[in-house]
Amino acid sequence: MSDLDQLTQSLARNLKRWRGERGYTLDALAARAGVSRGMIIQIEQARTNPSVGTTVKLADALGISIATLLDHEQGARLRVVPEEQAVRMWSTPAGSSSTLLVGTERRGPLELWSWLLMPGDGSHSDAHPSGTAELLHVEEGTLTVVVDGRHHTVTAGTSAAFEAHVPHGYRNDGTEPVRMTMAVSVPPPT
Repeated sequence: MSDLDQLTQSLARNLKRWRGERGYTLDALAARAGVSRGMIIQIEQARTNPSVGTTVKLADALGISIATLLDHEQGARLRVVPEEQAVRMWSTPAGSSSTLLVGTERRGPLELWSWLLMPGDGSHSDAHPSGTAELLHVEEGTLTVVVDGRHHTVTAGTSAAFEAHVPHGYRNDGTEPVRMTMAVSVPPPT
């Protein structure tokens, strides 16, 4: 089974499980997430691979991390995630990518990411739930962070933090690759 097939199966199983645990009907989850009922059915039947944006919306609507939505083998006090089990969420032909390294549900979802942005590439995200924070550290290159339409430059060796309840994105407007590590903290559902 390919990595993509495993990801599709895991997402299907976990979406159905978490929707059931939350007591959401298909229509209720569709309304909360802003995702069509048909798309949720296709995901739960492992007939489609949704976009990163759709996956984020579903995780946010369920009040869980993307890591939990993609793989729910948690429970031990220490969970080691080998490099080969990290989940590549997106990539571009130019070589850019983001990889979910590890996540937890303690006191709300918390995720740790590794990003590589090649020159000219970028990624946009819709607003997350109120109280969501993103922290990042640029290891190499110069990153342009766009938060609610405002552009900010973050150079190698520099860190930044912001409330992610507004549209935001990351771009590499430079000529060298950007490598960064990012943490995302989502408040627990109320």
